[in-house]
Amino acid sequence: MVDLYPPTSPYDHGWLDAGDGNRIYYEQLGNPGGKPALHVHGGPGSGAPRRPTRAWDPERYRVIRFDQRNCGRSTPHACDPAADMSLNTTQHLIADMERLREHLGVEKWLLNGASWGTTLILAYAQQHPDRVSEIVIQSVMTSTRAELDWLYRGAGRFHPEAWDRFRDGVPEHERDGDLLAAYARLMENPDRAVREKAAADWLAWEDAVVSGEPNGVPGMYSAREVDARIAFVRICAHVFGNGAWLEENQLLRNAHRLAGIPAVLVHGRHDMGCPVQTVWELAKVWPKARLHIIEDSGHYGSEALQETMRGAIEEFKNT
Repeated sequence: MVDLYPPTSPYDHGWLDAGDGNRIYYEQLGNPGGKPALHVHGGPGSGAPRRPTRAWDPERYRVIRFDQRNCGRSTPHACDPAADMSLNTTQHLIADMERLREHLGVEKWLLNGASWGTTLILAYAQQHPDRVSEIVIQSVMTSTRAELDWLYRGAGRFHPEAWDRFRDGVPEHERDGDLLAAYARLMENPDRAVREKAAADWLAWEDAVVSGEPNGVPGMYSAREVDARIAFVRICAHVFGNGAWLEENQLLRNAHRLAGIPAVLVHGRHDMGCPVQTVWELAKVWPKARLHIIEDSGHYGSEALQETMRGAIEEFKNT
């Protein structure tokens, strides 16, 4: 068992001007002279954790957290219909990460994250492998069309009543088409009531997907205040409706670019949102990656999963 450290709060925070009207919130925790580690949150649109960190040795690590475009404390916020979603793409987010690295004077950093955060980490690392020291990720997804089709359609085989409600949340003439695009259109509606209902319908489906997992938490996705729910769903529908602007299987096909980066991949056997097949295929083509499949875990995680993550973080603090 890896002991948790005392709660560590930020010693620094600020906003990074992205140059196109976007301001990216960031904060730093731990030791300013420690090993840099960047936490990349999921969602897309969840925002960085606001609680103190306890997984990172505050004497050895300099932990950096940031809110990706249009969510959390970054501005403009996606709950505002005037926020321009065309300026929020995977390439914009990668550029933001590089801009933040340069702004903070970091040469190389460990990358850590889960779910959508793993897609962004892998895309960033494949473009900038010389800027990455190690990678520690869980609940891995590469945002392929096949994965997204499973999450927003295929998983309905296990929750047909919830999926019917999700499908019925869009106009009747769009129910047999592209549901992600249909929800994206709803989230651009000038009527806030329309956006609130679409966000609630989307999040009810996300909750249903993980509801039967070991250690599942009721209302895992819906337990946000209203503006955060609207921003989360608007960003999700926008990003996933565009296939994250990645070619199909791009991140697996280009995994050779990660060859020199040590990594620990941790995944719950019963992850309904991100089935384990993806991380299994990734580990096979990444020589320095070690895969841990956790038998008592789903997408939400478990104590065994978190212990494995903390063990990897401990291991890399001295490298």
